Amino acid sequence: MTAEEKKEALAKWKEHNEKLFRYTLSRRPETEAERKANIAKALKDYDYFCQRYLSHYCECGNAKFHNDAAKYVMSHPNMRAVFKWPRGHAKSVHLDVGIPLWLKFNGQLHVMVLVGKSEDNADALLGDLQAELQYNQYIIDDFGEQYNSGMWAEGEFVTKDNCAFFSRGRGQSPRGLRFREMRPDYIVVDDLDDDEMCRSEARVREMTKWVKEALFGCFGGKGGRFIMVGNLISRNSVLQRIIDSKTVHTSSVNATDREGNPSWPERYTKEYLKGVEEFMGYRSYQKEYMNNPITEGAVFSELWIRYKRMLKLHLYDQIIVYVDPSWKNTGKNDYKAAAMIGRPKKGLKTATPSERHIIRAFCRQCGLGEMVRWLYDLYESIPENAVITLYMEANFMQDMILDEFEREGEIRGYQLPITPDTRKKPDKFARMEAMSPLWERGFVWYNEKYKDDNDMKTMIEQTLAVEQGSRAHDDGPDACEGALYKLEKQTRTATHQPRIGVRKPPKNSW
Repeated sequence: MTAEEKKEALAKWKEHNEKLFRYTLSRRPETEAERKANIAKALKDYDYFCQRYLSHYCECGNAKFHNDAAKYVMSHPNMRAVFKWPRGHAKSVHLDVGIPLWLKFNGQLHVMVLVGKSEDNADALLGDLQAELQYNQYIIDDFGEQYNSGMWAEGEFVTKDNCAFFSRGRGQSPRGLRFREMRPDYIVVDDLDDDEMCRSEARVREMTKWVKEALFGCFGGKGGRFIMVGNLISRNSVLQRIIDSKTVHTSSVNATDREGNPSWPERYTKEYLKGVEEFMGYRSYQKEYMNNPITEGAVFSELWIRYKRMLKLHLYDQIIVYVDPSWKNTGKNDYKAAAMIGRPKKGLKTATPSERHIIRAFCRQCGLGEMVRWLYDLYESIPENAVITLYMEANFMQDMILDEFEREGEIRGYQLPITPDTRKKPDKFARMEAMSPLWERGFVWYNEKYKDDNDMKTMIEQTLAVEQGSRAHDDGPDACEGALYKLEKQTRTATHQPRIGVRKPPKNSW
């Protein structure tokens, strides 16, 4: 950090302190008996502790996982834990500020070390806790003056009751850290990983070694609370390697559960998080909010995504719509997907028969009815001079799914002509990897008209996310594979010209 940047950061910190001081000057009047009872309640109940002392941070109620984390930390004085929480879910507020304060005033914290990805970052994180102890009048009124003028500096301070706090940057030597005879009893490592470091296995390996040896070795003979907190931005990360050691308690929280419900409903709505995902894109959202980092371009490269204007539908020799409805009729399990792909006729100036055009896409987490209505609307939009063939995997053509098609057909006055795909499919990843050369060689084109369409964008994001062993959704590219397989099979059948006649015996035959 440059001198100018430090000056700016210091000015912002002072402004924050002034606001904190003014905010906590007044409190609802309470008798001495009420005050003592409320202090006792706060020391037992972390949720109430946050409401009483940290309401400027906690603008809404704590999530259940916040309070569960506090209870776990409080009840385990000798522990190793990883709190793998999404962005925007108050990781630093609770693990760097709220829980340490709760422990301190319960007499369970004496020497704290906070580690960030750099010295300046660590100082800033510790500065938030330092501000609470120096300027939060709610805390001062209930627990007395904390500021110790002789031992109060940036990144290192001691309170009047002899609790010491230190900050360290990633890789900085923590050896010998102690206050008087006391060794650290609370070490928190906050967002240690970053994208640059995670691209190097050697750096991640070296930093993991530093965490396990130099940092963890700061504890004395009695041990203490060792905590790592962050969202999982890469499989090659210190956070993942610590989890893989199998010796830590892991709290894993994603922004939403499998049904799409927010993990922190007191703060986020389902609609808000859906909007975040639409803006960020599938891969970025999975990385930042769902602890599911995806290696970009592991099979498909972004350079292979090409757009062009599509042909009139009657100029396609064959058009396949392949439907992947997913197993469960909910809004959050697998995506429901359909890919409409066409093969141009011969003799056209703007396209060749070797091209494959992804004309339309459906790729959503939705109920079955929404997908069925989209397919009927698509079918009704096809002009009379064009023909499409609809396929769906035979395994999916079961009563529940067919009933939904029949109900919609009764409303529309006809039944959608869907053909079952009876192919015994090989491994899904192998199938999608096998079709990637079509993208690489420039045969696959996306409809430029739908370049900004959410369904098309989601299908492309899922295609780019295809990776062996990944937990990423792949229903969109799976539907593409089904449509392309049918097109290729029909192409081979149409181009094969059988020869009829008497087979001549080979020369020099027996």
